[in-house]
Amino acid sequence: MKIAGADLRRFEFDYDLTWFVFLLSADETIYGRYGGRDATDAEARLSLKGLRHAMGRALDAHKTAQVPQQLPGTLVRAEDFVAAKRHKGCIHCHNVNEFRRADLKAAGKWDRESVWVYPLPENVGVTLDVDVGDRVKAVAPNSGAEKVGVKPGDRLATLNGYTVASFADASYALHKAPPKGDIPITWARDGKPMSGTLALADGWRTTNLTWRPSMLDILPSAPFSGEELTEAEKKSLGLDAKRAAIRQDAEVHATLKAAGIKGGDVLIGYDGKTIEGDVSKLYGYVRRNYLVGDAITINLIRDGKRVDLKLLLK
Repeated sequence: MKIAGADLRRFEFDYDLTWFVFLLSADETIYGRYGGRDATDAEARLSLKGLRHAMGRALDAHKTAQVPQQLPGTLVRAEDFVAAKRHKGCIHCHNVNEFRRADLKAAGKWDRESVWVYPLPENVGVTLDVDVGDRVKAVAPNSGAEKVGVKPGDRLATLNGYTVASFADASYALHKAPPKGDIPITWARDGKPMSGTLALADGWRTTNLTWRPSMLDILPSAPFSGEELTEAEKKSLGLDAKRAAIRQDAEVHATLKAAGIKGGDVLIGYDGKTIEGDVSKLYGYVRRNYLVGDAITINLIRDGKRVDLKLLLK
């Protein structure tokens, strides 16, 4: 998908996506958005029924619209970023994130918290219906949504001041929310309007980034390779059967070897964290939770004893 020439002030969306819909009028007043995804599946958040519902809500908004939306500032295009001048070939959507990050880093203004873009509604405790994008399908226990009073079956009206008719609308509203504090939320229950203030928990924006093409150069790996321990092997080492653990092969990647890791070492976690599940959870943990340049502690068992080694992620 190419984006060169488009005004990014108007067409602001999750640029890592390969498909997205703006529901707008001829004067480019935007009434809604449709699209979005998570790390599990590119299409899990999409349906034709959901698109039709969002389109219907957009038509309703268009009937009552009076003043075309005005844009602040001057035209902003992907090709206007300094980093774009060094780019060869077509400019694709994900390049916008890459150009912006490169320019901010060059100016010393980049903040690592900025990687958490377009949070999922689940991050504040709300799961929306795929076919009816403003209907609350589930509410997570002890979440901000539950505490403010939202319940399954409610119809979400606005979030952080933005109208919600789809997953994309909710994600955009959360993208505009602060990293901490409170945001307004309104909803309806059996046609009765309700409202409240949604408290944002610490780290609420954190989301699995591993699917994002614009992040490929800053998401690291810890290149272990080996076999997952059996339950009997875990028991012999005093590990819980649910804990992910692997025995490193005899051939050790140069990056790990430089950190002091040897063949036969048993990887049991990072930074003292216990990771449950199969070996894929252990392999993927670093990529999901750290960035290139971070220093982490590798937790190992060697000859029956606990060993902790520092590793600079690349």
